[in-house]
Amino acid sequence: MADLARWCVRHRLVTVVLWLVALAGVTTVSTVAGTAYSSDYGIPGTESHRAAGLLERGFPGLGGDSDTVVWQTGAEGVRAADVEQTMTRTLDHIADLPGVAAVTSPYKDGHSDQISRDGRMAYATITFERSAEDIGKGEAKAVVDAAESAETDGLKVELGGSAVGATEAKGGHLAEIVGVAVAALVLFLAFGSPAASLLPIATALTGVGTAYAGIGLLGHAMTVADFAPMLGMLIGLGVGIDYALFIVTRHRRSLKRGVPADEAAAGAVATTGRAVVFAGATVCIALLGMLILRLGFLNGVAIAASLTVLLTVAASVTLLPALLSFIGPRALSRRERRRLQEHGPGPEVATGLSARWSAFVERHPKKLGVVALAVMALLALPTLSLHLGTSDQGNDPKASTTRQAYDLMAEGFGPGVNGPLTLVTQVRGAEDKLALDNLDSALEATPGVASVTPATYNSGGDTAYLTVVPDSAPQSQQTSELVKRLRSEVLPRAEQGTDLDVHVGGITAVYDDFANVIVGKLPLFVGVVIGLGCVLLLLAFRSLAIPLKAAVMNVAAVAAAFGVVVAIFQWGWGSELLGLGRAGPIEPFLPVIMVSVLFGLSMDYQVFLVSRMYEEWLETGDNRRAVRVGLAETGRVINSAAVIMISVFLAFVLSGDRVIAMFGIGLASAVALDAFVLRTLLVPALMHLLGSANWWLPTWLERRLPRLCIEPAECRATIPEQRAGEAVPTGVGAKEQHEDVRDIPG
Repeated sequence: MADLARWCVRHRLVTVVLWLVALAGVTTVSTVAGTAYSSDYGIPGTESHRAAGLLERGFPGLGGDSDTVVWQTGAEGVRAADVEQTMTRTLDHIADLPGVAAVTSPYKDGHSDQISRDGRMAYATITFERSAEDIGKGEAKAVVDAAESAETDGLKVELGGSAVGATEAKGGHLAEIVGVAVAALVLFLAFGSPAASLLPIATALTGVGTAYAGIGLLGHAMTVADFAPMLGMLIGLGVGIDYALFIVTRHRRSLKRGVPADEAAAGAVATTGRAVVFAGATVCIALLGMLILRLGFLNGVAIAASLTVLLTVAASVTLLPALLSFIGPRALSRRERRRLQEHGPGPEVATGLSARWSAFVERHPKKLGVVALAVMALLALPTLSLHLGTSDQGNDPKASTTRQAYDLMAEGFGPGVNGPLTLVTQVRGAEDKLALDNLDSALEATPGVASVTPATYNSGGDTAYLTVVPDSAPQSQQTSELVKRLRSEVLPRAEQGTDLDVHVGGITAVYDDFANVIVGKLPLFVGVVIGLGCVLLLLAFRSLAIPLKAAVMNVAAVAAAFGVVVAIFQWGWGSELLGLGRAGPIEPFLPVIMVSVLFGLSMDYQVFLVSRMYEEWLETGDNRRAVRVGLAETGRVINSAAVIMISVFLAFVLSGDRVIAMFGIGLASAVALDAFVLRTLLVPALMHLLGSANWWLPTWLERRLPRLCIEPAECRATIPEQRAGEAVPTGVGAKEQHEDVRDIPG
């Protein structure tokens, strides 16, 4: 690391140019190639995936995206001459638009069921030639404009469907702008130097921007979820600014000790840069742990997010030292430079709020520990009612056309029409056909079924499907129970004595299968991630208690964060107020991704806090002093880093995307609880209560474990800021130095 840092400092202009060329080059190639993201939740091997495969092979014409135009009138009804004439003309115009394969109008023979019983509402189905992710935004927008042009005072027209949803105005880049602006403000308050405040922002944006363009290219090589770029940006900005903050903080401390700017920049990377690489590596390892789930949908997410973290780490240890050498002493504020010039290098003693808080925790570990546990337990309670599923357009903001169309369809035709089930099977003979022709009557008698269409056969007669409309909404538990009942009871009875093998597909079936697979593999995934963290901490701190506490803290942070997510998104506490739409289920992949990210983030804070305590323990053997000094000297940086990360994560609520907002609120809650409740309250309180047992390791295990050094031993032995800022006096031993300078006010 030292050699790399010195090279970047000596060749600072070359380093900056190389990064700018990489950013511009990847962005240009990505722009030319375009994007190829996916929103397919299907998992090979599941029943819903087999149903989709059969339907696609047997009925190729049904492969395009299907969207809906729904209109509502007053007392005159949709069959009024002027309404019928207006909507027929509009639908004919839509049918002639590029990319539209067919339009099914309720005014045509055989489609009267597309008019509500009271005659005041009707809908038409628009079938595109391609799937939603392949439809150009311009094509979908032309359909929306054509439909909305028919709207008058007495005629309300709304549209729903995946292609239409893609045209809804999102927050653009407002989320990133707000997050970066707040982070810059926090950095300026922490450093007092505009130059030092902007460098972490510039470094993170360079790394994240390169990764964002790279993810676009990655989508051409593998399945990448449509939310992966925004998720990568969310994670990358948070960790990238934090990593740069740690390095700039170390650099500024060296400047205050009188170290030349170039040496200070190289030294910061050689020391804190190692911890940054370690923290980034743990985040990447945790994210790549999703690969063990063997879900193509998540593989792309894991690699995309890991790529973002990797590039932000690379920018932090290469681009940042080059930029620091450019600004020289201006990394310090004017007041700090003036003080350095007038009084010379001096120690940076841990005083102020962090020191007072550390001493307060030392005096009241039991009471504060109980308070922290109570807060975490209370916030985790909603997690017990967690319902995994996938939100649909019924969860969109109330003012959106997709939400309006969803609600109108549910009002006029029943909630199940927004998520019908599709039953698909191969047909091998007359007995199969006879059984299928009688199946609709058996399905209509099934509790939870609102209506059933007769079996439709393909041109070869070897494949057929039926459409089942539930009497409950797609996201409701009743619809999920209907899927289970059809698969386990109704269809097996109908298949007896035939060669039929009927598969249940449709939106609810797909989402339920996806959630079931995730839940089934989640214990293995969490066990691997938590186990990896324990091993790394065991190697770093030579203790059994430290990794065990860290594992419990990780689980507590995830549980409490999920409690907040459930309360807001599933229970709907404030979701409409925040512009996040109606209450609904929690995305099934959220637990996996949040566990991955939080593992890495909490490892960062844990290492930063406990490594300082461990160093003090090795030198003094005094656990109380080790905990007090470690918390006092790291608390301010941890809190500043947490505020920045929380600000960036919460800003993504403005993205207009429910999934991204869910990640933003979940990660912000977890970081806030991890930094302000766990790391600066519960962890030190427990360490005070455990005493020297914190650092116990069986002798036989100590001899067999390899050593993992996060920072070089020579740096731990000589860097004064890790010892409350005092320079080591010549001829004064470590023990004497400790007695002289390590008292922290409190």
